[in-house]
Amino acid sequence: MSHPSLHRQTLGDLLRRTRQRFPHKPAIRCGDTAWTYAEFDDTCNALANGLAGLGVAVGDRVAVIARNSHAFAALRFAVARLGAVLVPVNFMLSAEEANYILTHSGASVLCTDSGFAELGRAASAGTAIRHHVWLPGETPTEPVAGLLRFDALLQPGPAPECELDGRMLAQIIYTSGTESRPKGAMLTHEAVISEYVTCLVDAEIAEGDTVLHALPLYHCAQLDVFFGPAVYVGASNVITGAPTPDNLLRLLAEHRINSFFAPPTVWIGLLRAPQFDQTDLGALRKGYYGASIMPVAVLKEMQQRLPQVRLWNLYGQTEIAPVATVLKPEDQLRKAGSAGRPALNVETRVVNDAMEDVAPGEVGEIVHRSPQLLSGYFHDEERTHAAFEGGWFHSGDLGVVDEEGYITVVDRKKDMIKTGGENVASREVEEAIYRVPGVSEVAVIGLPDPKWVEAVTAVIVVKAGHSLTEAELLAGLEGHLAHFKQPKRVIFTDALPKNPSGKLLKRELRLRYAS
Repeated sequence: MSHPSLHRQTLGDLLRRTRQRFPHKPAIRCGDTAWTYAEFDDTCNALANGLAGLGVAVGDRVAVIARNSHAFAALRFAVARLGAVLVPVNFMLSAEEANYILTHSGASVLCTDSGFAELGRAASAGTAIRHHVWLPGETPTEPVAGLLRFDALLQPGPAPECELDGRMLAQIIYTSGTESRPKGAMLTHEAVISEYVTCLVDAEIAEGDTVLHALPLYHCAQLDVFFGPAVYVGASNVITGAPTPDNLLRLLAEHRINSFFAPPTVWIGLLRAPQFDQTDLGALRKGYYGASIMPVAVLKEMQQRLPQVRLWNLYGQTEIAPVATVLKPEDQLRKAGSAGRPALNVETRVVNDAMEDVAPGEVGEIVHRSPQLLSGYFHDEERTHAAFEGGWFHSGDLGVVDEEGYITVVDRKKDMIKTGGENVASREVEEAIYRVPGVSEVAVIGLPDPKWVEAVTAVIVVKAGHSLTEAELLAGLEGHLAHFKQPKRVIFTDALPKNPSGKLLKRELRLRYAS
C-alpha cells in the first residue's frame, strides 16, 4: 500500500517544487521587499510554524482583510501548508457585512494590515476570532498595537508535517451577495490546481513572465488566475495594492512587466491617463481582462495604442475557481464581445429550463461541469442543492452560443431588464452607447416605472474635455437599437460605483436612482 503523501498535490507542494527548480529566481517584489523563491518558501514555512503555534490546525479557517502585499502572498501558502482554510474578505465591506462572513465561516484567526485593523476589530465582535495578526503592507507603516506582528510570528525551519490531501478544503470564498447574503464557495486544493492548469495552458502564463498583480488578492481572479499559476510555473511577481493609473504605469515601465490583468474599467483608466503615451510599455506582451466585457470601441483603441499586446478575455465565477471560458487573442475582434469557448478543464452548455441545449442564437442559462468546481456552499445545503440541480452547476448567467461554440454572456439573470413586456439585455444597450463619441463609461440598469414596469436607464460618465447631452446621445443611438431598447432615462454622473475587482455595482445604482 503506497503512502498517501507519495501522490500528494496541494498548493503548499507547488511552491516547494518551484523553489527546488528556481531557488535564486526573483519570486516576489512588493514595495521595498524582494524575495527569491528560496526566501519566499522559507518565509511561508516560518509563518506556517507561527500560525501552528497559535493553534491553527487542519481545517481551521484563517480570514484576511488586507490590501495586496508580500505578507498576503506568504499567508496564502502558509495556510495551505497547515491544511487550514483561507477565507479572504472583501475590504470594501462594512463591519456588519464582514462580521457575517467571519461568523458564518467560524474563522479563528483574522489577519489585517494597518489600513483595515479597525474594520477587522469591529467586524470580529462576537465571532470565534481568537487571534488578530498584523500584516505589513506595500508601504511601511507602524505595526498596530495589540495585534500579533507578522515578523514576530515567523519561526524559521521546516513547516509542521501534516497529513494533507488534495481533496481537503483550501479556501472558502464568499461570493458577492448581490441579491442576498453572500455564499461561501468551498474549493479544494484539487479544484484550485485543476484551474491553475487551465490558466497555464489557455492564458499562456509562463515561467519567463514578470507579472504585475494589482487587483485585490482577496478576489479569486487575481489570486487564482494569475498569482497562483505564476508561482506554480516560477514566474516573477510584482505585487501592489494601489491600482491607480499613475502607480500602474510606473510599475509596468519600471519592472518591464510583460503580463498584466485588469478589468475593462482599469484598462480604460490607463488609456485615459495623461502620461499613458509617455510611458514605456514596450515589455508588455500579454494583456488580460475579465469581470465584465470589454466594449468593442475600447478593444480597438487598445489594439491601436498597444499593438504588441495580445489580449485574452477570461470569463467565469468564484464557484469554478474562477475561469470557465476563454476568448483568445486571435479571436478578439472576430468574436468581439464574446466570452469565448470552454476552457481546458471545463465543459459548458447553454440550456433552457428543461436542461436541453438551446439552439445557436437562443438565450439560455450557462451551466458547467468541471474538476475546478466548488464542492458546495459552506453550511448551506439548500443553495448547494439548487446550484447543482440536474447534475450541472448553474451559473445564474444568461448567454447565447453561436455555430462555432463561442458563448456570449447576455446578462446576469437578475440584470435582464423587463420593459413594456420585452426583455432587454443591458449589455447590448451598453455596447451601442460606447460607440457614441464622448462616452467614457456607461452602466445600463432597469428602474421602476409606472408605464414600462422597468425603464431602460443609462448612467453615463462623459470623457474629460467632451460634452454630451441626452438629445445627442439618443440621436447617436438612432438606427442602432430597436426603439424599446433605447434608454427612457439618461443620467450623467462623475463616476460609476465599482468593487475593488472593477465590477460595476449595478445594485448600488438601482438603489441610488430608484426614487
